[in-house]
Amino acid sequence: VQLQASGGGLVQAGGSLRLSCAASGRTFSAYGMGWFRQAPGKEREFVAAISWSGDSTYYAASVKGRFTISRDNAKNTVYLQMNSLKPEDTAVYYCAADPTLYSDLFHTPVGTDYWGKGTLVTVSS
Repeated sequence: VQLQASGGGLVQAGGSLRLSCAASGRTFSAYGMGWFRQAPGKEREFVAAISWSGDSTYYAASVKGRFTISRDNAKNTVYLQMNSLKPEDTAVYYCAADPTLYSDLFHTPVGTDYWGKGTLVTVSS
């Protein structure tokens, strides 16, 4: 599966952005999908994930209540709605697909396969 994230940009603290991740391939609906981020000088960290069915969602504690992950299988797209943004949310955001098909849990892919190129989110104070 090939992934392309978009929707990043510059926003003031307290503002909102919606990221999109478009996937190629006919089996998108079989993949759990996740969002990760990497801030300058820091390790990449988990942000949110959604199961292949959309029935289960998972969030990092730092974003829970502010971010919402969703998917539209008809459009082969997963979204990350980000509200109440904070300067510490500044990072490059990546989408990823779980190589374990039809899983209700999200397994972070190892290596470079199943990762999209990132989109930069900058939150100014």
